[in-house]
Amino acid sequence: MHFAHDTELALQGAADLVNTLSSDGDTLVTQDQLDDFVARWGWSGTIRHDDVELAEVRALRPVFRQMWELEEEGVVDLVNRMLADSHALPRLVRHDDWDWHLHATSDDAPLATRMTVEFAMAMVDLVRAGELGRLGTCGADDCDDVLVDLTRNRSRRFCSTTCGNRIAAAAYRERQAAADA
Repeated sequence: MHFAHDTELALQGAADLVNTLSSDGDTLVTQDQLDDFVARWGWSGTIRHDDVELAEVRALRPVFRQMWELEEEGVVDLVNRMLADSHALPRLVRHDDWDWHLHATSDDAPLATRMTVEFAMAMVDLVRAGELGRLGTCGADDCDDVLVDLTRNRSRRFCSTTCGNRIAAAAYRERQAAADA
């Protein structure tokens, strides 16, 4: 299934945001880290660069993570609540290098509100397409990070190449040890 570019970007950005809080620690504790995150994902609109904004974005992580844990009805309820609470009003926009795409908040809405609505709109696309199975968690036993599988054959198992390589190397060492024994 092919999704619109903004849908894919919103899903991947939400997964990245969720994964800033993992069993390895928190990688979103400073304003500089938030600025890097915002730049990495190309967020447009007003950025306040203050502690309140940082706290609001950090508070999104457990809410967003629920999308990976809920069944369809729960996802729908949460998406509807997110859109209603944010007073989302979809509109077509074109800016920077992007052609026409949807925004559902004003450019001066708080960053956390814009993030919430973008993710909720992307989840609308997943629900409508019957593709909630595209959301998963890392297949590494020692990693609880989330992932979005946008591969054609739904083959993504790990949150990153780091986890995939680590598991492959461990399996190789195990096979070598078995062969030597």
